[in-house]
Amino acid sequence: MEVAILTVGDEVLAGDITNTNASWLASRLTDSGSTVVRILTIPDERELIAETVAEWAGTFDAVIVTGGLGGTHDDVTADAIADAFDRDLVVEDAVREDVLETVAAYRDANPETVAEHDLEIDVDAWAALPEGGRVFLNPEGLCPGCVLENVYAFPGVPAELRALFGQVAEEFDGDTVSTTLYTPQPEGSMVDELAGARERFDVTIGSYPTTEGRNRLKVTGTDTETVADGVAWLRERVEIDEE
Repeated sequence: MEVAILTVGDEVLAGDITNTNASWLASRLTDSGSTVVRILTIPDERELIAETVAEWAGTFDAVIVTGGLGGTHDDVTADAIADAFDRDLVVEDAVREDVLETVAAYRDANPETVAEHDLEIDVDAWAALPEGGRVFLNPEGLCPGCVLENVYAFPGVPAELRALFGQVAEEFDGDTVSTTLYTPQPEGSMVDELAGARERFDVTIGSYPTTEGRNRLKVTGTDTETVADGVAWLRERVEIDEE
């Protein structure tokens, strides 16, 4: 399964927030056997989000969009995804009820804060999602997530993203397998060996240098036996640290 990750947010582009969502998703997807083929961060611009989602939805097996969901002025991701599929935004009763319960729980837990700041929540703005989508209620926050065709939309708060992704993680199970090796050899001393492995076996090999004394080699493919053969071939030609 080829998956593209789209993170949305002016604050991410400005460096105000580190994009941990993309790296976490990429790791989880890869571990599940999917292949991450794109990672892109774009601003909170409705038209740009819609164009990107529409293009990617027709190109990749799945698209994950994170960030820009909610009821504040710059949360335009739900509108943009609706635009990409020519849908309206709707508020399902179950979603509205969940948002109301979350707001009520917050008010009960923080009465002084609510009274001091005159907290008002536009429930429908927080609960609105593209029509026809499969909805995921949010156990960690206010804003729900959804899936519309092959596009998965999650809030940008890391804890909320992770909780909602957990509800659909099994949908990204794929055939990709990988084995990681560690070597004290410098990357420049393995050029021929890595090229030889790529030529002989239907695998990709990532080489990740480090200044801590051991470099990392990651052998990836879609056939377990082929990956094992490639790893065995490398073990005969590259100094591998056994753990």
